[in-house]
Amino acid sequence: MSTTTAAPGLLRRHRSTVLIGAALLVAVVVAVVVGVGTRTTAPMDPDNPDPTGARAVARVLDDQGVDVEVVRDADALAAATVDGATSVVVVSPELLGPSTIDRLREDTAEAHHVVVVGAGPGVADALGEVGGGGIATLGQGREAGCDDPRFAGLTLEVDAAAVYPDGDCFAGQVGAVVAEPADGITLFGADQALTNDQVLRADNAAVALRLLGQDQRLVWYVPSLDDLLDGEGVTLQSLLPRWVRPSLVLGVLVLLLVVLWRARRLGPLATEPLPVVVRAVETTRSLGRMYRRSGDRGHAAEALRRAARARLAERLRLGSAARAEDVVREVARRTGRTPEAVGDLLAPGGGVPSSDRELITLANQLAELDREVRRT
Repeated sequence: MSTTTAAPGLLRRHRSTVLIGAALLVAVVVAVVVGVGTRTTAPMDPDNPDPTGARAVARVLDDQGVDVEVVRDADALAAATVDGATSVVVVSPELLGPSTIDRLREDTAEAHHVVVVGAGPGVADALGEVGGGGIATLGQGREAGCDDPRFAGLTLEVDAAAVYPDGDCFAGQVGAVVAEPADGITLFGADQALTNDQVLRADNAAVALRLLGQDQRLVWYVPSLDDLLDGEGVTLQSLLPRWVRPSLVLGVLVLLLVVLWRARRLGPLATEPLPVVVRAVETTRSLGRMYRRSGDRGHAAEALRRAARARLAERLRLGSAARAEDVVREVARRTGRTPEAVGDLLAPGGGVPSSDRELITLANQLAELDREVRRT
């Protein structure tokens, strides 16, 4: 019993929304399939049947008795008759510049209502909504939650929308989708709600019609870049809020201070062994030239004895850690020489050659001793 009575009551409460949605659906089908009339590709243009166009909303407004007049440049807007019985909707506001915004204010001064759809930071600041125009996601939809009777009980659902900190309707943590920075001016951040591909989501159709269908005549203004003066092209700076530039300067100063605070001062140079491979013969020759140039025959003789002891210890299998006296004793036993004679040749601290000839003689004697051990 309760189920059968609840359905008709629900339909009666949302009858206007259902009728508007059905009319929009028919308009979309007719606009896409038939495709009659003027056709453009500009986003949010009433004559654009593509997903980013707004032909469906314009057709339904026309069916509801609203006279929709499309103007596509500032001169056409100035030539249009805008009076107290006329509403003006501005789409693609990112194409506006300081001069065209001033002209817009002047040409729409007598309008009953001006709606700017999707105003970003630069345009929002110029229209009085300082710090507005940031992009936010609405999740699965956002209810109006405000006292404005135009949006009572409606839910807005789009992929992303511009939000304004001073707005009230369709509000979230970072701002509201609808704001009124001045009398007769409304900023509507959910421009996607007017497009052909998203107008049927949730209550987007009802929101669009109640926002734009307040008067019998609607001037639909699509700005043109040709209206901008020299140097007024759309840049990143024009789209950013006014507080971004001082924030960037402050951030750079803080970064420089952190660098000066944390950067290490230059200390003394540190030497590191380079991974360079030098052949043994080159090292031997270089050391020999150094010893000869310095005349240090004692050092050279000790280097010869040390190398000879290492070779003989390896040949006699005494190990690399064998003591010099053990090497001398084992060499004497193998060669039959006396330990004293072998010690004069091999032992550390032996005689120091007084000339290069004696140094060469020592080298030859050590080589001969090595050959004797090898033969035994």
